[in-house]
Amino acid sequence: MDARTVPPDGPAHSGPGEPPATGVSVEELKAAFRNHPAGVAVITADAGDGPVAMTSSSVASVSADPPLIMFSASARSSSTPTILRAKTVVIHLLAAEQLSLAKLAATSGVDRFDGTIPWSRLPTGEPHYHGVPVRIRARVVSTVAAGSSTVVVAQALQADLSVTAQARGALVYHDRAWHELSGRSRVA
Repeated sequence: MDARTVPPDGPAHSGPGEPPATGVSVEELKAAFRNHPAGVAVITADAGDGPVAMTSSSVASVSADPPLIMFSASARSSSTPTILRAKTVVIHLLAAEQLSLAKLAATSGVDRFDGTIPWSRLPTGEPHYHGVPVRIRARVVSTVAAGSSTVVVAQALQADLSVTAQARGALVYHDRAWHELSGRSRVA
């Protein structure tokens, strides 16, 4: 086994000569990440059954060349099966003023495309919301089962960067609350 490969049930040992690793509990992991702020995005897709949307705080840039993005899709989300069947997705990176969109896409059992928040389809067919500072259309290139989630890797195909994006504060999630990250929060 390669040193970077971890079996699904975890490593057998923490390291050479150390006792077996037991891992942290679900609550310990949640507590640890509660204090790690994350940007907020909404991911939309349509695999032919109608549009879906989900809020994500796990979006990250993986590679600039080729331009790859990753995010995690929880098995508990009703949008995950469609996102995993879709060939393309649209990743919306949100500003604080899109808090209502973040909350809508995070709410179970509601119609996320009822027109409450304006949306339409790109010429290529994907659903997207209007008024976001950054929208990236991406092709799914890989999925990896990871516990109760699936990690999705997608190649960025098109980016729509709003000219007013830099004037808006980013929406971040920290300690179970929504926050605005702006120039006033800069420390260095």
